[in-house]
Amino acid sequence: MKLKIITIGEPKLSFAKEGFEEYIRRLNAFHKINVVHLKDGVNDERILSEISNTFCVVLDENGKEFSSKELAYFLDEKAVQGVSEICFVVGGPNGHSDELKDKADKLWSFGKMTLPHDLAMVVLSEALYRASTINVNHPYHRD
Repeated sequence: MKLKIITIGEPKLSFAKEGFEEYIRRLNAFHKINVVHLKDGVNDERILSEISNTFCVVLDENGKEFSSKELAYFLDEKAVQGVSEICFVVGGPNGHSDELKDKADKLWSFGKMTLPHDLAMVVLSEALYRASTINVNHPYHRD
């Protein structure tokens, strides 16, 4: 399955940039990865054009929370359903518009805390990597 990660802005902090790039590199062993960094202040039309023809998951504080195993199941379930590409959207400092959230197939929350988008990119990439390793019984995840 293809995974597309759309971020508003690129990681600016060195630890976030390095962490994000490391987990994206690792994810390539399991999925075809496409990362699109859009400029801060990009309009919704541009984002909507990037998510067309994909199953779209928008990161939002009001979304569903997943455990690592639940995320693994979600990815596996979408693959079984024939979903060829899942798109994950990380917002910028101002979050997402209501229009984008309405167009999303799913809203996903990392919890009640608000994370800076640099850190959200690292958390997203690590969570996707962990879920992918769970699905192939790789020893990265431990119960």
